[in-house]
Amino acid sequence: MSKSYTSFAEFYPSYLSQHLHPWCRAAHYIGSCLVILILVYCLVSQNWRLLWTLPIVGYGFAWVGHAIFEKNKPATFDYPWYSFLADWVMLFDFLRRQGK
Repeated sequence: MSKSYTSFAEFYPSYLSQHLHPWCRAAHYIGSCLVILILVYCLVSQNWRLLWTLPIVGYGFAWVGHAIFEKNKPATFDYPWYSFLADWVMLFDFLRRQGK
């Protein structure tokens, strides 16, 4: 992603184009869902020691998906905030389509 983006709306279609392989997307979804589960566990149990694992789990699954399946560079390195938001939008879009 070498283009300069000035809005999330402009960035997101390009982000999706870097996530065409279904197993890459699945890795993102798994990582994001595990982040939610760990966060909920920490909140319910008030065991804050696991919070440090959130970025490792979330980004770890995503980066493995890129390395193995897409064979491209994750957008996180160039657009960390947009990429973070895009992961959640992509998961929400996936879950919303499943409900139809």
